[in-house]
Amino acid sequence: MNNQRILSHFHESAELKIQSATVLAPHIAQAIELMFSALSNGNKILVCGNGGSAADAQHFAAELVGRFERERFPLPAMALTTDTSILTAVANDYSYREIFSKQVQAFGQAGDILLAFSTSGNSANVMAAIEAALEREMRVVAMTGKGGGAIGKMLTDADVHICVPADRTARIQEVHLVTIHCICDGIDVALFGGDAND
Repeated sequence: MNNQRILSHFHESAELKIQSATVLAPHIAQAIELMFSALSNGNKILVCGNGGSAADAQHFAAELVGRFERERFPLPAMALTTDTSILTAVANDYSYREIFSKQVQAFGQAGDILLAFSTSGNSANVMAAIEAALEREMRVVAMTGKGGGAIGKMLTDADVHICVPADRTARIQEVHLVTIHCICDGIDVALFGGDAND
């Protein structure tokens, strides 16, 4: 691979992040407010996604339960992508479509948040998880791309849709990662005020 091809990845990623910043900032702020309110009221955040988005789900949960950039008490977040016994049992006995929705039904309560990742906006098991969350009077923060797909049409006015204005999966995931960090930082600032570097 020549240097020019490598540079093009960096440039495309940087340009999309700059383009996305203005478009997504209001939605990210809404997500922070929604999540902080839920956490302040003793609720939790459930997180799901497939493939690279499963890694994003686990990354987000780890930042809340552990820490982001400053020491604080653990915050209740759980990735629904990690229990292989639940995942394989549900996929085998029911269908792969239900691997997240069954867990939302088991663990989700009114006032909780579902953070749902799908770069296409059309992941069937993520859609099923959103359906289960809405039935349980949970709020949803959906992180998508490619126009938002079917997920964009499922959300209510009380939910938040963070749709990256891109079609390339790798670039969407890169913006999702920055968004995760923005949300974690926003929650920390809402908890403690100011800036970690002040």
